[in-house]
Amino acid sequence: MNGDARASSWLTRIADKTGVLGSIVTAMGCTTCFPALASLGAAIGLGFLSRYEGLFIHVLLPVFAGLALLANGWGALQHRRWPRAALALLGPLLVLAAVFVMRASGHRTGWLLYPGLALMIAVSLWDLITPARKHRREADNAKCCG
Repeated sequence: MNGDARASSWLTRIADKTGVLGSIVTAMGCTTCFPALASLGAAIGLGFLSRYEGLFIHVLLPVFAGLALLANGWGALQHRRWPRAALALLGPLLVLAAVFVMRASGHRTGWLLYPGLALMIAVSLWDLITPARKHRREADNAKCCG
């Protein structure tokens, strides 16, 4: 792996982790929208964030979920591990869907948000434990013919 590919891989991993962490923290600040996460946030000292609920739900949550989506999409194109990529992209897509459905209808969308956040966390942990690598066949082709 050359220096550019290594730097790109680290950038993708950092952006993914930032997106996941940012999505979780912003959802914890939304007491009205996501009461289960908000109570967890209040229990760990994030109760003061509730006054910024509008900013979190309308701006920060979509930004962080979008960042995770872009990072995971870029990683999927690099590593070409499609089942892993599908799971990595599904989490942020569920979070974004929850935000936009809630904006459009005004209803709580925990049934979309909670699975999306759980999937984002699971894939992020999976990436920390066993980072994705290119398929062996593609890596061999790049070595011999590239």
